[in-house]
Amino acid sequence: MSLPVLPSRMQRWPVVLFLAWVCFLFFAGIGLFMSGFLLSRIELASSSSCADPLVPPPWERQSLPPGSCWAPQRFSKAVLIIIDALHFEFARFDPAKTSPLPYENKLSVLHQLATSQPRHARLYRFRADPPTATMQRIKGLTTGSLPTFIDVGSNFASYAIQEDNLLAQLVQNGRRVVFMGDDTWEGLFPKKFFRSYFFPSFNVKDLHTVDDGILQHLYPTVDSGEWDVLIAHFLGVDHCGHKHGPDHPEMAKKLTQMNEMLRSLVDHVGNDTLLLVAGDHGMTETGDHGGDSEKEVNAALFVYSRTPLFGSGPPEEPETIPQVNLVPTMALLLGVPIPYSNIGEVMAELFSGDGDTVSAALQQLSVYHINAKQVNRFLQSYSLVAQDLPAEQLQHLQELFSSAVEEHTQLLAQVQGTTVVPAELESRLGSLIGHFQRYLREARAVCTQSWARFHPLRMVGGCILIASSCLLCYMVSELATSSHSFCRSCLLYPLPWVLVGALLGLAHVFTQKGLDLLLVSSWAAAASQLGFFWHWWGQHPKRAPWLGLAFPMGILFFRCGAMFSDSFVVAEARVAPFLLASLVMLLVGKLHWDGRLTVPESPKQQLLGFSSYRREIWYLLCLVAMLLVCVRLSSFFHQCREEIPQCRPSVFLSPLASLRNTRAKNLFYLLCVALLAGLVYAVQSWLRHYGNLNSSDPLVLFVRWGFPLVVLCIACYWAVASSADDSLGKLQELVQVAVVVFPRAVYGLASVGLLLLLCNPMTVFAKDTRELAGSIVTPYLGVPSSEVDFRHVIPQIYKRMQESQRSRLERGSCRATVAAYGLGSVYSAALVIALTLLGFLLMLLHSERLSFAFLLLFVEAFVLLHIHTCARGLPFSVPWYAVISWLLAASQFFYSTGHQPIFPAIHWNAAFVGFHLDHSTNLLPAVLVGANTFASHILFAVGCPLLLLWPFVCEMTNSQRKKPKKESREELQEVEERMMEMRLRESPEKFSTALLRLGLKYLFVLGAQLLACVCAAMILRRHLMVWKVFAPKFLFESLGFMVSSICLLLGISLVMRVDCAVSTWFSQLRLR
Repeated sequence: MSLPVLPSRMQRWPVVLFLAWVCFLFFAGIGLFMSGFLLSRIELASSSSCADPLVPPPWERQSLPPGSCWAPQRFSKAVLIIIDALHFEFARFDPAKTSPLPYENKLSVLHQLATSQPRHARLYRFRADPPTATMQRIKGLTTGSLPTFIDVGSNFASYAIQEDNLLAQLVQNGRRVVFMGDDTWEGLFPKKFFRSYFFPSFNVKDLHTVDDGILQHLYPTVDSGEWDVLIAHFLGVDHCGHKHGPDHPEMAKKLTQMNEMLRSLVDHVGNDTLLLVAGDHGMTETGDHGGDSEKEVNAALFVYSRTPLFGSGPPEEPETIPQVNLVPTMALLLGVPIPYSNIGEVMAELFSGDGDTVSAALQQLSVYHINAKQVNRFLQSYSLVAQDLPAEQLQHLQELFSSAVEEHTQLLAQVQGTTVVPAELESRLGSLIGHFQRYLREARAVCTQSWARFHPLRMVGGCILIASSCLLCYMVSELATSSHSFCRSCLLYPLPWVLVGALLGLAHVFTQKGLDLLLVSSWAAAASQLGFFWHWWGQHPKRAPWLGLAFPMGILFFRCGAMFSDSFVVAEARVAPFLLASLVMLLVGKLHWDGRLTVPESPKQQLLGFSSYRREIWYLLCLVAMLLVCVRLSSFFHQCREEIPQCRPSVFLSPLASLRNTRAKNLFYLLCVALLAGLVYAVQSWLRHYGNLNSSDPLVLFVRWGFPLVVLCIACYWAVASSADDSLGKLQELVQVAVVVFPRAVYGLASVGLLLLLCNPMTVFAKDTRELAGSIVTPYLGVPSSEVDFRHVIPQIYKRMQESQRSRLERGSCRATVAAYGLGSVYSAALVIALTLLGFLLMLLHSERLSFAFLLLFVEAFVLLHIHTCARGLPFSVPWYAVISWLLAASQFFYSTGHQPIFPAIHWNAAFVGFHLDHSTNLLPAVLVGANTFASHILFAVGCPLLLLWPFVCEMTNSQRKKPKKESREELQEVEERMMEMRLRESPEKFSTALLRLGLKYLFVLGAQLLACVCAAMILRRHLMVWKVFAPKFLFESLGFMVSSICLLLGISLVMRVDCAVSTWFSQLRLR
């Protein structure tokens, strides 16, 4: 078939739209898989009521006391104090410790009450169910059920609890519930409180606002008596852990404040009041939570009443109880029904009363009977709806339940007939209590194992969609041409199939349960892929482009295969740098094997067996050595995982404010500011070297003066933030203002810089002293009448400029011409400026000393670009090893900026850089935390086009290095060759195709890693470590893919914008 006339302009929109379509394919696959893998459990709409036939035999034929449901009410009032992140070690008191840590032996009032009144008070280990995020723990503490893994994503976008819960039962039965503290409860329980005092909870740097607000209302509310249940949720301990860690003097102050609060509260409660002090979760050594490590799930529960609660003294070691056990216990003590979906076990010792052993056991059996009936009812209802609980286990549980209930009924009949002697009765009572306990605990274990319902068909569909998207990226990146028909086939053929797929998806979902946008988009994505492959396979030759890719693809395959091992995922912070170093070393070996590092041998050298190496090998070896040094130094900025107990987090992760040594703090501060200044100096020097700082355009002026101003604002912010805790009085107020103003100034300046870059990205200075007779512009007059005319304009401008330069050198005269400074690096300059601005923003969101890690990131990226330049092959093609090494560096610096693919390692404090109070929306904090977490993904994705541009930028330097001395005519020939990035303008079709292929290669490598994580999560979904290792890794990899793909589109779009500006510049130059 004949080729059409090539257009003169770069195919900008087709490239961007095609890459956006490929990203849509991946997003649809991620969404489809996630909908099958991370399903929330089914929440039953049923709720308990007093009329339910669950009353046990002692009261089934007689009326209960007034105000009671299912069991006699023991307390008319209850106070629930939740101290967020109250680890058990915070509540334990050890008198033998003479030098306790800051978090030890501070809650002395608990110890005093438990020892002086052993039948009135008791301390428990309160075991939380993962994930240990606050919202999930609140759900567990009120519903008695287990939140699913995906619920953790809603931790700061709380949705109202629709499931039956303790607060709903209290309100339904006429109890007045008063709340004060964490405003998360407002979203979970709207309009459920008789009176409420909510305070903003998300600002983890604020230790006092919530706690002081509670203390202002707590005692007056208790004394007023206008309440039945009072809940106070303190956040200071949790925020202190996030900001300083548990081993800090501020933690001692906060726990002492809680101790004094409890001491005063005990004096205010009455005899009919139950006091409960609970932690919703624990805390790691770094003050974080969210996972399932022992320190995170090990919280504390303290129970106290002025009237006797326990029939005997406490055990030697505190008993461990699950948090869900609190729900049925509180419900029956307060005389309200247990929530319908509860799977907790009642704390029966709280129902012993003052009687003898037999009467206490009978009381405990009564509440166990109620609890077992309620759980059995829930299991039957849930199994009918979900049908995913194993039938044999349900049958086994039903047999246990029936046996225990029947035995209890028979025993009560014998007791009433006085046919049992006391000794035999006591033994049978103890055995029957054990039967009920066994049933309740096995029921909870069955629910825990089968809680998450997988949807295998959706998971397989998501995997296939992601795999086919990877195949599409690979095929097009290897077989793409620069013809106009290719661009048409890229876009026009898939579009009709998108509509067909959408219609099929709509027809499918409307025949099921209604509109499901995820399924519609998945159908559309799959159909568009099939249409593209069908057309492509018929129009393009079948060849094997994968030959010769063994070593870079082998490294990628090894990395993807490691995703199936939990040990490799845990140790990925060391695996990624190792693979990067291995890939670069293999590249050097391959270059030597191909003979690209040696000069042709003379006959004498061949006889002696010697080889002469090129000069460039020493430069290349120096670059490799620098890369290895950067890789090694980056390992000092690591975060630890709980699975590696011998690991200690890097000291560079903590902010300067945590340093107690003033001299060390000042030294680190000066070094951090010096690094910022050094980065600005290096960027300005590079731009000045290539002539991009000569004009007086707004962008150039901003680079000259705006960059130092940004550095000054960041330095001032670091200064006030590192000393915020040491300031007093009015100075404290000034500091609080400064901590907000300086980051916002950085945000504003960076936004101005990016806006200037978008409006006019040209950093070229044109010195025009042309004479009319020697005009270098094309002789065409007016606007070109056809594309054929226009495609010759720019090459003729180049040729006339070269002719003018040649004539000037030949005659030795100073004939007037046009000098365009910075034109040869105009594309790279725009990307370097954008990356510098983004680097400033991302460094601001991290702790001060992580600026060292960002410096290593920029240096390593610079070294990788130069290694790629030394080893480059075809001018308009980026080899696979360059793309894979670029992405390995992005993964390496994800870990080297203090991150891990686990929820406790998320830097939540980034959400409040520049914001002192709570956010009015969840979007902005999500963006800030996301930018902090995926900083390396953002920088490497935006900078990806540099892999194509950098060899052209380095063309001048390489030419000068090869031939330093020349005659004048030879020098003229070099001038013709050294066009740098303007070579791309000579072949705009090849330029656009090269960008497309680069983007597809980048998406392929990202997609291959994502596919490995998806397959690992699907295949190992019943693995012991799936929710601890594989599921978080999949979520972080998916979010990283989405962030990287969007930033890749932005980086390529910026290159397109510069190209558009260059075209406009040449058009204006021609018309002068």
